[in-house]
Amino acid sequence: MATERRTLLADAALGVLAEEGIRGLTHRAVDRKAAVPPGTTSAYYRTRAALLTGLVTRLVQLDQAELHTMGERLPPPRTAAELVDGIELLTRRRLTGEGRGRSLARYACAVESVRDPELREILVPRENAGRDTVRHFLAGHGVTDVESRSHTLLTCIDGLVFDRLVSGGEVPREAIEGLVAAALRQGPGRTAADGTRAPDRRRGPAAGPGA
Repeated sequence: MATERRTLLADAALGVLAEEGIRGLTHRAVDRKAAVPPGTTSAYYRTRAALLTGLVTRLVQLDQAELHTMGERLPPPRTAAELVDGIELLTRRRLTGEGRGRSLARYACAVESVRDPELREILVPRENAGRDTVRHFLAGHGVTDVESRSHTLLTCIDGLVFDRLVSGGEVPREAIEGLVAAALRQGPGRTAADGTRAPDRRRGPAAGPGA
């Protein structure tokens, strides 16, 4: 019962943060959002710091669940276009409905975490099926520095989502295509549209994906 109540309040806190910003996040505002008696939130999260920690922990749980579900349900991408499809779907989810609210809350918490090591630790990217999908795709196409390329690609996607939250609209597909192509690029040989390497004219035809 206590765990369910804490989850209810954390979800309400996420809603308050998304709608009213960090200054609007108070125990009373969460009480109103959760439709519980005054003082309920402070009974479970006694300080504002505790409320923020509970909120961020819940946010990470929801994000992880979404990424895991997407990674499990979508077939592994075989081409660059299929990887772009999956990323494009994720950005739409992050910019609409409940996902948009979580995105707004996430960036507000990220700013707060600059001054709060505990929040920063909770927000560190975790392992999930979605992240693994990107790693496996890059490795399967011959990328050697998979960890670095995966981190850069996903960080840039995160930046595009932030830009659209501020500016409005969807993340342009061509922007995602450019980032995926950059992640796949290997030395002087450039990648083809399907994610395979184009021939390096100085050495003759490339061996193909994964070589």
